[in-house]
Amino acid sequence: MHPVFTTTIDFARQADAADELADFKKQFHFPKKNDKDTIYFCGNSLGLQPVNVEAAVQTELNSWKEVAVGGYFGGTNPWLYYNDYLKASLARIAGCKEDEVTVMNTLTVNLHLMLLSFYHPTKERFKIMMEAGAFPSDQYAIETLVRHFGFDPATTIIEIAPKEGEKILHTTDIVAAIEAHGESLAVVMFGGINYYTGQLFDMKRITQAAHEVNAIAGFDLAHVIGNVPLQLHDWAVDFAVWCSYKYLNGGPGAIGGVYVHEYFGNDVRTPRLGGWWGNDEKTRFKMEKGFVPKPNAGGWNISTAQVFNTVCLKASLELFDKAGIEKLRAKSLQLTAYLEYLLHQLPNINFEIITPADSEARGAQLSLYFKERGKEIHDKMIESSIVVDFREPGVIRVAPAPLYCSFEDVYRFYEILKDHF
Repeated sequence: MHPVFTTTIDFARQADAADELADFKKQFHFPKKNDKDTIYFCGNSLGLQPVNVEAAVQTELNSWKEVAVGGYFGGTNPWLYYNDYLKASLARIAGCKEDEVTVMNTLTVNLHLMLLSFYHPTKERFKIMMEAGAFPSDQYAIETLVRHFGFDPATTIIEIAPKEGEKILHTTDIVAAIEAHGESLAVVMFGGINYYTGQLFDMKRITQAAHEVNAIAGFDLAHVIGNVPLQLHDWAVDFAVWCSYKYLNGGPGAIGGVYVHEYFGNDVRTPRLGGWWGNDEKTRFKMEKGFVPKPNAGGWNISTAQVFNTVCLKASLELFDKAGIEKLRAKSLQLTAYLEYLLHQLPNINFEIITPADSEARGAQLSLYFKERGKEIHDKMIESSIVVDFREPGVIRVAPAPLYCSFEDVYRFYEILKDHF
């Protein structure tokens, strides 16, 4: 239950004083403007750098400098097992078993790999369903995949769009579309949160509906992971992929993540593209022909662990372990509701909040749709030390990440808009 919000700075300061996660703000570097910290509401695009990252990177640089190749088996964090160091933390955030999660590559590369494992089109069952207006790389991946198999994207890809005059999708409409195309549907592939509207989809119900028509259920969790608690295993999601540079604060281009349900991961017959790092560790160094995948999500690893593309995420996850994803979600619900309340008090800015008002149907992001002057207003926000981003057509995305944003940050945002816009 949310407290009774007010438009005074005192409310924000009292809320921060009562926030048990408030000190995590000190664990991040904020970009500055005029020697002052900016209001950073752009963690949905790139998370801030944790203070502990510099030392973590230096640790691996020292291992490389001091023991060179010996770092694979020695050093502070032997590199041979580097992927494994993140599994426990990610399993807690994703709501799955440790053997169901791994890190490798980047998001879209992993999406291609997962689709090659789970999309097995036949003449009768070949269609892929996704939300209309999905992030472009998801659209590109699925378009090129179906072409790879010799199908026409126009007749193979089913895009579910909002009803006329609406901006968001209804779960009942998604389920109805799955049922209507059931006999020809091979894969249902949604973004867990739509990057543009900020809508959080009912992944449990979508997965259930997909399975009821014998289709695979997969998700791009780029805007969900580290933002909203998940229960991927219990929901029986088949596969999921994500990047680590948004709410997980892994740094630009950080290592991507993959979840594969144990039903498939434990079965070494599940098709996949093989590589040395996915081979069973008991036989990996025999250097023999014949790929024998590890009987878990790590069986999809292809290349040697990317230490310097993973170390920042490893450092950030230490903070998530201390904070706890459930506590972060509880704070996020209040922060976002407070932001929504203050936005509704602004009389002079003509915008519509297109993110669902239902707190259970959104994460930390509110999308403000401007029918006109959206980019101009965005640029003025940047000039006013507010870091948000703009997406065509007309949306400014505002995302107070609970790990490092405060109630006073939200109030300052409101105050600047009230006084200068």
